[in-house]
Amino acid sequence: MSLTNKKLKLQSVNTTIGITRETIKEIISSVDQENSSSICRIVSDMHPADTADLLETLSSDYRKKVIFYLGARFPAETLPSMNVPILIDIIDFFQISHLTNMLSNLDSDDITYVLAICENNLRKKILRNLSKELQKLIKKSLNYDENSAGRIMQTDYVSVPVNWSIGQVVDYLRTSKRIPEQFYALFAVDSRHVPVGTVPLYRAMRNNRNVKIIDIMTLDPKIVKVNDKRQDIAFLFDQYELTSAPVVDVRGRLIGMITVDDVVDLIREKADEDILKLAGVSAEGDLYLAAFKTARNRFGWLAINLLTAILASIAIAFFETTIEKLVSLAILMPIVASMGGNAGTQTLTVAVRAMATRELTSSNAFRVFGKEILVGMYNGIFFALLIGLVTGIWFNDYLLGLIIALAMLFNLILAGTFGAAIPIILQKFKIDPAVSATVILTTITDILGFVIFLGSAKYLLI
Repeated sequence: MSLTNKKLKLQSVNTTIGITRETIKEIISSVDQENSSSICRIVSDMHPADTADLLETLSSDYRKKVIFYLGARFPAETLPSMNVPILIDIIDFFQISHLTNMLSNLDSDDITYVLAICENNLRKKILRNLSKELQKLIKKSLNYDENSAGRIMQTDYVSVPVNWSIGQVVDYLRTSKRIPEQFYALFAVDSRHVPVGTVPLYRAMRNNRNVKIIDIMTLDPKIVKVNDKRQDIAFLFDQYELTSAPVVDVRGRLIGMITVDDVVDLIREKADEDILKLAGVSAEGDLYLAAFKTARNRFGWLAINLLTAILASIAIAFFETTIEKLVSLAILMPIVASMGGNAGTQTLTVAVRAMATRELTSSNAFRVFGKEILVGMYNGIFFALLIGLVTGIWFNDYLLGLIIALAMLFNLILAGTFGAAIPIILQKFKIDPAVSATVILTTITDILGFVIFLGSAKYLLI
């Protein structure tokens, strides 16, 4: 190829990140026209992850038509990039033979991901069509807890005896058929197959053939145990800036590896899950579920919120006579409640995140707790003065301004206090703070805010 042609080829490289509206329109138009060659052309130019996003944007009917027209040209790497509800929707659409062929070309952790969502009979049929060796590996992975390292690890890795030279390693890599598609380090093992060190690929490539692995390996490798939880793995990679880590069984023998791309997925999934949980929304693809199923999933959380709202209303009912005598109290009540709720949510969000990243522990809990009380007090003083002045001018009643100022001050202090305390207490009792902390906090700040405000008004104004 001439230099000019090479330049032209480079210029034609697709630099678009993600899918565009034009691509979606083009794929829909191609489906409507039953233009399979156009569909194949569009998909062939896309990264498998973008293809997954494209399919997720389409309706179920269009999605299956795209798969039908692609046929054997459907990119296998797209399957593990898909959200679970979408994967469940399309998995039965593939023929067993086609699905088996696609899965055979994937890494073992990706195969496990796909088979884990399959209905039991379908999973058995696929497994029977895989090679005996792959069957054994996948069955073993599926037996691990879904939240463990065993479920997400790759069973293909590069391990070399600790006494080998770089030359022996290079020769082995050139001839071996069991080399993973992507790997970032060599795992040095002893005679028991226990990892004793790691050698980053860049270090191996910079040394002469006669250099021994033992002389250049990093001692004390960061090891993942097969039953370690996903959040612990994410923390390990983040803390020590790892690109890969060996996975060992209960006897300490090397059985797999986890790479940084898997951990990025873990971190994203955990972040998405926590955000959705704070709002009481299912983490299992709420966006892609049918309307009735989505409504059913959200019903429980809304029912809990209704109950807490009733509790707050009961607290208000105790001051019904007071509110009837002074209507301005009803106007000002939402201000007290919303400010307390928002301030508490700020503290709560910071605390839950700090727990997830292990920045908030039993050793610094009291310091963080004290700090949030001070933050609540500082903000409480400022906003108390502000709302007190506004209320005094608005209603020409500076005593009323003083009452709402005091209510604002105490409610913001309480919001900071409970916003920090609730997640710590919930975690102590092994309850996920991301799930239940918000509704507890809102209930407390609403009720206490109303009681302080209306109670003060009852005794000072009426």
